[in-house]
Amino acid sequence: MAATAMTDEPSFLTTLLARRSVVIALGAIGTIIFMALFANWLTPYELAEISIRNRLTPPGTNWWLGSDSLGRDVYTRLLYAGQISLSIGLVVALISSLCGILIGLLAGYFSKLDAVLSRVIDAMMAFPDILLAIALVAALGGSMINIIIALSIVYTPRIARIVRASTFVIRELAYVEAARALGVSTWRILIFHLLRNMVSPIMVQATFIFAYAMLSEAGLSFLGVGVDPSTPTWGTMINEGRQYLDQASYLILAPGLAITVSVLALQIIGDGLRDALDPRIAKEL
Repeated sequence: MAATAMTDEPSFLTTLLARRSVVIALGAIGTIIFMALFANWLTPYELAEISIRNRLTPPGTNWWLGSDSLGRDVYTRLLYAGQISLSIGLVVALISSLCGILIGLLAGYFSKLDAVLSRVIDAMMAFPDILLAIALVAALGGSMINIIIALSIVYTPRIARIVRASTFVIRELAYVEAARALGVSTWRILIFHLLRNMVSPIMVQATFIFAYAMLSEAGLSFLGVGVDPSTPTWGTMINEGRQYLDQASYLILAPGLAITVSVLALQIIGDGLRDALDPRIAKEL
């Protein structure tokens, strides 16, 4: 009977794909990533190719999404910009997750460190994300690396709080106490006994941070404090296009739609991961 019950239990992938919205979101973000990765083969023009004679040309057969103020193909720039925007979001999610895991484990497991680290986490969480990011970028400078560093600092506390709260609960469980009694090293307990039981909430939060980082980069670029204007990102494209909003509104439409679809898809995937990794919700699905 036990074996039958286990085989009847739906797999993680089955539960995740049970919602049509998650399937659509995976398809949308997958298509965007594919087009960004293979931009070299999918674009009709070179990234830096300029045609002043064809500047601000509306979308048509030769310029699928129109051309910008320098006569550059918007479609080509959109795909190459996707490489940068998606890379920033992914790298920020990875760095903030790693740093947040380390800080959260130390704060949750060592009481003496918690008094200091938790205050730092609370202080950083007290500031709105965009204001803290602007302050950090102003101090570091507006390069791509500095944007990644600034956004990683901004979003690290989100992971740290989740890991810290989970550590408080797990460290008191019987199997952790047994590991301590057997003389298992502290780092082995942290990694193999605590961290492996927090993978689900960390994955969900990292997905959200991926989306938040892309949105924050676009916001910083729109305000003029983002990456260098010569580096194409969806945010810099919107920043450049706003100057010609009256005569060429399509300049901000394409990158704005790309950001909206990407962020919305990642949010839906994050919700789907949360539901699929929660046993109670998974049974209902």
